[in-house]
Formats: sequence, C-alpha cells, structure tokens
Amino acid sequence: MNNRIKEIRKTKKLSQEAFGEKLGITKSSVSLLESGKNNPSEQTIMLICKEFGVNEVWLRTGEGGDENMFTQISEDDRYSLNLGKLSVTENEFIKNGVNFLAETDPEKLKILEEFMKSWLGIK
Repeated sequence: MNNRIKEIRKTKKLSQEAFGEKLGITKSSVSLLESGKNNPSEQTIMLICKEFGVNEVWLRTGEGGDENMFTQISEDDRYSLNLGKLSVTENEFIKNGVNFLAETDPEKLKILEEFMKSWLGIK
C-alpha cells in the first residue's frame, strides 16, 4: 500500500508536507507511510479515499491497476457532490461566486466559461 499512497501523492502533484496537511498528518508521517515503515490506520485510509477520491479497493489491494486508482463517478454525481461542498462553506468568495453564476445572463456565462477554461488550461 505504501507505493500506492506515494503514487496518489505524486499524481496529485503534492509534496509530502502538502499531502499530510490535507490529511491532518505530518510530513514525517507521510514519509513513514510511503517507505512502508508505518502502516496507515483505518482512519488515514478513509481520509485518503475521501480527500482525493481514491478507490478504496485499489488503495488496499492495487486491484484494477492504475486506471482504477480513482473512484469513477458520473458528471451528475460530481456536480451534486461539489454543490454539496459549496453549500456548507463559510468562504465569502465561494458564496458570492455561486450567486453571481446563478444570476448571470447565459450569454455572459459562455464568455466566462471560455475565459476560465483558457485560464485553467482546460480544453
């Protein structure tokens, strides 16, 4: 499992410190997990799966190879999950952004969509 944890971190392009921060563990704890000196707790396994969208069976067993690393969800489910995350935030920028998007003219949304895709490097 240690190699799979490291693979997740590298796929997400995170340092050990940044990866650990997302899980509430230290950089040295991440290092120990990746080296195989420590085994992850059940809580850490569940946090990795939740935080990074990792397929739990793959994380535990490697079943299905690298193409099975992440949980596959439909676009509708992805939308619902993200909307749920946004609805409980206290971040004013996100609240305002959601309101702006919901209340903006559809023609302006097209322009904004193209800008955001370009800015984020999405094709």
